[in-house]
Amino acid sequence: MRTYDMTPLLRSTIGFDRLFNDLMDSAGKAENGYPPFNVELLGENDYRITLAVAGFAQDDLEIEVTDRALKITGRRPDDDTERQFLHHGIAGRSFERRFQLAEHVKVTGASLENGLLNVELAREVPEAMKPRKVEIGTGRSSAEVIEAKTRAA
Repeated sequence: MRTYDMTPLLRSTIGFDRLFNDLMDSAGKAENGYPPFNVELLGENDYRITLAVAGFAQDDLEIEVTDRALKITGRRPDDDTERQFLHHGIAGRSFERRFQLAEHVKVTGASLENGLLNVELAREVPEAMKPRKVEIGTGRSSAEVIEAKTRAA
C-alpha cells in the first residue's frame, strides 16, 4: 500500500485538515453502484441529485439530512409471493446512499416522478460570509485623523 504525503497540500490550506482526512477515509471505502445517480448543476448556487429508484413507492423512500451529510434510504417490503423469473435484470433491493454536503448547502425539496427521485439543493452563503471590499487608508490611523480635525476646529 502506498502512503501519500499530504503535507505540502495542508500547508496552503487553513482549517481543512478534517476535510482532507474525511475524503481520504471515504476514498478507501468502495460503494456499490446501486442505485445509479446524477448530480446536476442547475445554476450558480443550485444543484439536483437524481436517483433511479424504479419500483420504489414514495412510502419506501426516506431522505435524512444531518449536519453536512445527506442520506437517502430505500426499503423494499418483503415480497411474500413466490415468483419464478426466466430473467431477473431489474434490481429491487433495499439501498442506502450517502452524500457529503459542502458548507452552507441546504436541501430545499424532493420529488418522485417516473421512477426518478429528485433532491433539490441550494448553496445559501450567509451575508457575513460573502466577500466584501475593505477600504485601504493612508498611513495615519483614524485616531490621528480625528485628533487633527478637533484641533483645527
